[in-house]
Amino acid sequence: MLRFHRMHSQATVNPRLDLLQTYPFEKLRALVADVKPADIPAISFGIGEPKHPTPQFIKDAMIESLGGLAVYPSTIGSDGLRQTIARWLERRYQLPQVDALTEVLPVAGSREALFAFAQTVIDASSVGKSANPLVVCPNPFYQIYEGAALLAGARPLFANSDPARNFAPAFEQIPDVAWADVQLLYVCSPGNPTGAVMSLEDWKQLFALSDRHGFVIASDECYSEIYFDEANPPLGALQAAHQLGRGFERLVMFSSLSKRSNVPGLRSGFVAGDPALLKKFLLYRTYHGTAMSATVQAASVAAWSDEVHVRDNRAAYVEKFREVTPMLADVLDVALPDAAFYLWADVSRTGLSDTEFARQLLAAQNLTVLPGSFLARDAHGVNPGVNRVRMALVATPEECRAGARRIVDFCRSLG
Repeated sequence: MLRFHRMHSQATVNPRLDLLQTYPFEKLRALVADVKPADIPAISFGIGEPKHPTPQFIKDAMIESLGGLAVYPSTIGSDGLRQTIARWLERRYQLPQVDALTEVLPVAGSREALFAFAQTVIDASSVGKSANPLVVCPNPFYQIYEGAALLAGARPLFANSDPARNFAPAFEQIPDVAWADVQLLYVCSPGNPTGAVMSLEDWKQLFALSDRHGFVIASDECYSEIYFDEANPPLGALQAAHQLGRGFERLVMFSSLSKRSNVPGLRSGFVAGDPALLKKFLLYRTYHGTAMSATVQAASVAAWSDEVHVRDNRAAYVEKFREVTPMLADVLDVALPDAAFYLWADVSRTGLSDTEFARQLLAAQNLTVLPGSFLARDAHGVNPGVNRVRMALVATPEECRAGARRIVDFCRSLG
């Protein structure tokens, strides 16, 4: 009996889990595990977690709806929340009427939806010339895209960022022969970590590829409300489709309250677009068990209904970027992004790699940044994150200024 137990003690698990790479923040922890930080207060530019205060009216809306904890929520969400999101989409992107029942689906944050969507879309039994269906991702990228592709039985294919276009992904790098096997394409605009915003011409080219090859476009727009010019908000995927005179076929966009309203712990977002795709996604989610609680829905309705706190939030980021970017540009190759709250800095002039820069900066100044190579993959002969670091300006203006001064001092100490 003992021998039998030993032979069968290891459970069978999904072998695709072995394909997943270590998450960037785990890599960062391992990278600096032996580093003794300077004995000064820690500052983190590493994690893109908003630190601005959550507006009180959102907290109040959640507290006032605590009675909703006594009921199971529906996967499709309340009519009130879907209607609120639909009207926000119409205002924000100058869209004609959005159908709140068929073109909007609330989700428990954009991260889980971005992952789950691939499980809905990918048909791993349908392969062409490739051994697996293909999923195109920008590079550098949000690692959820890669994990979602791998666990759906697909293979990720990367489009490197193009510095000449402020780091927009160069989809022309994908070989012509590969497009026939692409089933899903992820795009992030404004981008993480580069802040690049896709232009109308970029969308026109991408829609033409989708029309020709039939793949689905998943547009991650969780940073859409962090930008620097109130008169020029970033173009969205659904907005681009409307401006080009097309519908939402094979197109969905993902949005979230986390960055817009400083509620990352609320886990509230939505998916909008192609009603045929959303119908299948709703079916998947019914089994997935990720319905949004009534209390979160009430807080979400309050947040999506108000723009004053969003403009105030943007103003705080504008102030930080206006002060910090010129300071850092004296010692690093860095410029204001199109949007979002990251600086994508080239550290080459320091003579250090991105990983060594992160280690030595922590040791000398107790300040954390994320090495760019952790956010990218080797593709087309290069890792486009090498010798770059991502800096998330999510803390208070005072702390961001202090952090920038520390980086300046550190770089100058290198000579």
